[in-house]
Amino acid sequence: MPQIQGCDAFRAALPRGQRPESVLVRLTADDGTVGWGEAALPGGAETSGSVWADIAERMGPALIGLDWERPEDVSAAAELGDRPAAAAIDVACWDLWCRTRGLPLAHALGGTRTSIVTGARISPEPVLETVVSRVNRAVGAGHTRVTVSVRPGWDIEPVRLIREAYPALALIVDAGHAYQESADHMAVLAGLDGYDVLAIERPFPADDLVSHARLQRQVGAAVAPDIGDIDTLHAAISLEAGRALNLRLGRLGGLTAARAAHDRAYAAGWEVWCTGSGPFGIGQAAAVALAALPGCDLPSDVSDPAGGPAFVTPPVRSSGGVVGVPLTQPGLGHQIDEERIVRLASREVRIHA
Repeated sequence: MPQIQGCDAFRAALPRGQRPESVLVRLTADDGTVGWGEAALPGGAETSGSVWADIAERMGPALIGLDWERPEDVSAAAELGDRPAAAAIDVACWDLWCRTRGLPLAHALGGTRTSIVTGARISPEPVLETVVSRVNRAVGAGHTRVTVSVRPGWDIEPVRLIREAYPALALIVDAGHAYQESADHMAVLAGLDGYDVLAIERPFPADDLVSHARLQRQVGAAVAPDIGDIDTLHAAISLEAGRALNLRLGRLGGLTAARAAHDRAYAAGWEVWCTGSGPFGIGQAAAVALAALPGCDLPSDVSDPAGGPAFVTPPVRSSGGVVGVPLTQPGLGHQIDEERIVRLASREVRIHA
């Protein structure tokens, strides 16, 4: 395997709108082959500083000249930082490794699908009726599953309205860790189950698997705890604390860990789907490859918002509720607009042998 001779990192934000940020990683092998990864920064400046330090001061230097044969061999370097930074490094290593061998990333991971069915996410709205309008747009765009974010006081009514408007729509509720195992909250979560939801995602804090297990015994919907590592997944399966898993690359630390989590959940009979992250399309492209795995049967959140700027070609966008899996080009299967990323970067570091 060609040695990694360069690790460049760029902190960049979209040029307008809400300006979501990412740290992007570009790895260069000694034969000139390049691989890209992306770490979304939902936490803003605080998250950015941590991810930046992980990559620029620890992970990046550890990769230079590393003797490696497969992406899994960089795990020691990835352990030098937290999972969002590890995800960017891991995805870049997979992209680089696949490009040097002329392999599509989806095939290298074990994917068998040629296309991915997509879902859409609906955030809480100040005006309740607006939710149905947004769901209508998602359904009109071809999405076959909608995930609606719920919070205490904003849960039963929006779900009831959506279900009345769309009796057959596949529906997931994402609670964002906002509930506790109190009688009132458990009653609400059980009430959501009465609207034929596929899954109740992240109802309790991630480390409270016991509450997840108690809820799973009370509801017919699959409970989907927030899984950040394979040990937590093993514990959740053992406790019967859920029956569904959302593979989030940034949360798990990259493709290597996400594939292992997929394999374990699939073997346990859990439902699996994927969520991509990052405004520059690289994280989304990696999630498409991951969603090609055989256990990812639920529609996945793997496409960029329609109408936003595209930094990868072709854009990772849903057409009629479907995203194609790139199988004719190596690696991520997309060309990266390096010049635009560098122009938008507010900070950069270049680490070379």
